[in-house]
Amino acid sequence: MDDSRLPAPAHPAADHGLIRTWVTGWALSRGTPAPVEHPWGLYMEIGDKLLVGRHVLLHADAATVREAAAVVTVPETWLMVFAEPEQVASWLPPDWEVDHAETGHLMAADLRTSDPVPPDGYTRTVETRDRVTYVQVHDATGEPAACGQTAVLGDAAVMDRIHTEEAHRRRGLGRLVMRTLADSAVAAGATLGLLGATPQGRALYETLEWRAHTILTECVYRP
Repeated sequence: MDDSRLPAPAHPAADHGLIRTWVTGWALSRGTPAPVEHPWGLYMEIGDKLLVGRHVLLHADAATVREAAAVVTVPETWLMVFAEPEQVASWLPPDWEVDHAETGHLMAADLRTSDPVPPDGYTRTVETRDRVTYVQVHDATGEPAACGQTAVLGDAAVMDRIHTEEAHRRRGLGRLVMRTLADSAVAAGATLGLLGATPQGRALYETLEWRAHTILTECVYRP
């Protein structure tokens, strides 16, 4: 693997091009509207009662955080800031809080094929719809065991919704899903993978040679 292609870790300034690609791919993967440009970055309309929308800030400083927060009037609207949580917390106006459970890392990897094989007792399906590829893993009874999906944007692939059911963890299914998605993305012309990782997920991805590019801190408006 050629690590020279991977973006170097950056705290707090992150690569704006990578962020834009990741946000656009995430929206494509989730079937939400395309991100909208704002002076401070991008806005993603999501429409969930616990995640109305998310402002993704391209600059990590107090003025940018306060400018973006000032336009928010609807509870459960979020800000994503590429800086350490403690620093971001000091910039937030009243009625905002850092959600430490949702804070994670933007990660990247050079993609390569590996032709993974499901473990004994499991089957895998791969399906592509509307530029998004879905991987499903089932156990011998046909019950869902693991899943994931990826959206390809040119030479980049955004991995999303990687999940293994509790009863099927520690059996290599997460690796199977990730490697299958990588194979599919490479076949579609992608060479760089991007994803947003929780602290728990990061440990898995690092075993697959993914690297943390920058921390991402999630903040939510809860008046």
